[in-house]
Amino acid sequence: MAKPAARFVCQNCGAVTSKWQGRCETCGEWNTIVEEQTEIRAPGPAGKSAGGRKIDFVSLKGRAAPPPRTESGMAELDRVLGGGFVPGSVVLVGGDPGIGKSTILLQAAARIANAGKRVLYISGEEAIDQVRLRALRLGLTDSPLGLAAATSLRDIAASLEEEKDATLVIIDSIQTVWLDSLDAAPGTVSQVRACAAELTRLAKTRGFAVVLVGHVTKEGTLAGPRVLEHMVDATLYFEGDRGHQFRILRAVKNRFGATDEIGVFEMTDRGLMEVANPSALFLAERRGNISGSAVFAGMEGTRPVLVEIQVLLSPSPSGGSPRRQVVGWDSGRLAMLMAVLESRCRVSLGQNDVYLNIAGGLRVNEPAADLAVAAALVSAATDRPTDPEMVFFGEIGLSGEIRQVAQTDTRLREAAKLGFAAATLPRRVARPGRTASAHDGLKLTEIGHLADLVAPLAAAAAASAKPKSSEGGTKDTPRRKAPETAAEA
Repeated sequence: MAKPAARFVCQNCGAVTSKWQGRCETCGEWNTIVEEQTEIRAPGPAGKSAGGRKIDFVSLKGRAAPPPRTESGMAELDRVLGGGFVPGSVVLVGGDPGIGKSTILLQAAARIANAGKRVLYISGEEAIDQVRLRALRLGLTDSPLGLAAATSLRDIAASLEEEKDATLVIIDSIQTVWLDSLDAAPGTVSQVRACAAELTRLAKTRGFAVVLVGHVTKEGTLAGPRVLEHMVDATLYFEGDRGHQFRILRAVKNRFGATDEIGVFEMTDRGLMEVANPSALFLAERRGNISGSAVFAGMEGTRPVLVEIQVLLSPSPSGGSPRRQVVGWDSGRLAMLMAVLESRCRVSLGQNDVYLNIAGGLRVNEPAADLAVAAALVSAATDRPTDPEMVFFGEIGLSGEIRQVAQTDTRLREAAKLGFAAATLPRRVARPGRTASAHDGLKLTEIGHLADLVAPLAAAAAASAKPKSSEGGTKDTPRRKAPETAAEA
């Protein structure tokens, strides 16, 4: 009998090395490499595989019926999933501790159980009484939900094999489940991989949907091997700040629906409540008369979302190294936009501390937010508010040009629905066969260069400056004047 071979696996990224070392060369983490045992299997006869069977190949032609769905009763969760839970699918849900993962899954499980479906909730982190206390707080104690507390994969698999009509199984969490045949601690790479593979096999063979709750690292990514995300059918991230009542459920992978779709929830004392119109909620406390503010018409998956971008400029007390504090956006992209404004439009920002915030706790990732951020920056620099009835969207290049973005009509329709009267967007290029579409009376301002955005705000700031002195100059002359046209830039 061959001896088991030893290998060393990083518990943070799953990288395998031949010997132990203090620092993982792949992810850079310290003291995460652990020795694991693996069996050496004798190879089959040379030139052929033993015990295999021939597989059938088919053509690309043909069409399968759409997979059936089990709706959760929560429209925002169903939107992220693509319409509901698919039988035989495996969904991985990750998020920071205390963000609401267990709460939303318990609410969804209770609603599905109330609809007459067999739902099982297996907790590996909390005792049964702790789950019952949460259900009592959420008003779910009358739900016919099957509840258990277990961590042994053998016990869980044996119990699920006996289930004849289960629709949904929730494992909270996969890092607590362990297989006794593996000489490794629960939560290690080998344990997570083996347990997830067995639960996936059960889901495919028995036909029920499985939801795995996953821990996240300090960087916000799912803990454990990266292969875990490849094994599952959908990966959902729960985002949000504990200081805000809003929670964002984002799909980053979905084999049965759109990716980058989001669902918006509000955390209350009765659990997570759905937010049907997140744009109105994000803009509810907006004051349109303040400089440094602009409304961005963004897209999250197939849903248009309007959010307020806020910028505050303050003279740097240190003078040498101004601060750049960003919440909800990419700080590297902010530095690029400030460089474009200074180089192409002569807007001086370098000696100021810059604070940028996406109001409401939403994180914006698409480049279309460039124009709205630039509008907020210029508004703060000139101390002139933007038009409170206007939305902005467009990508900005390094030469200052405004590039087109996708789904323009969807963004404009959402702005018109919320009562906005105008929009600043990239100059659209006429294409053969393209027809002009109506946008409910929106006044569209199409610009091709960043200087076209800077000039009106700079002109308004100059008009409100102090009157000219007898020498012909002004008492308060700005250090730099924005160009009147794109050619001057």
